Amino acid sequence: MKMILAIIRPESLPDVKQALFEENVRKMTVSNVIGCGQQMGFTEAWRGSVTEINLIKKVRLEIAVNDDFVEKTVAAIIRGARTGAIGDGKIFIMPMEECIRVRTGEKGTQAIG
Repeated sequence: MKMILAIIRPESLPDVKQALFEENVRKMTVSNVIGCGQQMGFTEAWRGSVTEINLIKKVRLEIAVNDDFVEKTVAAIIRGARTGAIGDGKIFIMPMEECIRVRTGEKGTQAIG
């Protein structure tokens, strides 16, 4: 079992979700986050004052998958999020020790589904 954490552009979310659904990956947690990376932010002028914006709005996806879904899930995220420009995002894959479905008490790979 793995936990896949992806940070992507907000505008890429519909394409990423569609690519994941095509691979039969339908369970995910989505959060709005801010952060900085290679994009380095931008400057914005408003009412005569210039402000440097270095924390950019992103979307964080957390997807728990069984080992046989890892490659398909990563490929789908890349397919949906890649524009070729700086700021497309990052994917982190972490081992997951245990998963328990609260409703039924199922554990392990059965709990992920």
